[in-house]
Amino acid sequence: MSEDPMTGGPMTGDRSRADSLRWTAEGTTIFFDALAGLPDGRLDEPTALPGWSGRHLLAHVAANAAALANLVHWARTGEERPMYSSPEQRDADIAAGAARPAAELREWAARAADDLGARLAELDERQWKAHVRTAQGRTVTAEEIPWMRAREVMVHAVDLGAGVTFDDLPADFLAALIADIAAKRAAAPGPALTLTATRGGTWRIPGSGDPVPLTGTLAGLAAYLSGRDAGGVTGEAGGPPPELPRWL
Repeated sequence: MSEDPMTGGPMTGDRSRADSLRWTAEGTTIFFDALAGLPDGRLDEPTALPGWSGRHLLAHVAANAAALANLVHWARTGEERPMYSSPEQRDADIAAGAARPAAELREWAARAADDLGARLAELDERQWKAHVRTAQGRTVTAEEIPWMRAREVMVHAVDLGAGVTFDDLPADFLAALIADIAAKRAAAPGPALTLTATRGGTWRIPGSGDPVPLTGTLAGLAAYLSGRDAGGVTGEAGGPPPELPRWL
């Protein structure tokens, strides 16, 4: 596997469609298994995401599946269909979804996930290469859609607070996530970092100041880069890692 000269880790372009589809399926199972063990009352409690309860998180995951299905439609038909009509509409849909009865909210999330999976399975080789636009304004091919969904269900399975941690996520997914976030952070303001995984792998992120060397497990590095708990990631002399700006 080739290396990205900016990060020193595996190039995100080497992530295959089959990988992303597999991670989407695995992440969907992890997410909904965790959700099944979470009582309805727990959905009312705050999550680690500022301003969001478990209800908001579940509504977001459901709405995300529907939004990505819009991109699949765009790729399949050529008819432009953005993920969301506007950021304000996205937020309003999440707020409205969070107000649904718990059973209805759970059913919506499961139905939207199943629908997205079925729509992805309909794409042919030409359609997978069609260009679409993400909510952040990036133009990508439809090959990126299952990766975007894999990130959502894997990371938010942790955010649910139902006992899933980054250590429970597949190692190859974590390596791909680190490479993906490192590439995004390389193009944004932030500290220069050199991240080394304890079981192999190094990613270099350019930024302000001298590079800060950080060491941690794949799970710890992925959690840190994505703005979650940085426990287990250490800097020089065992010090804490620097704070990072938002990832997405």
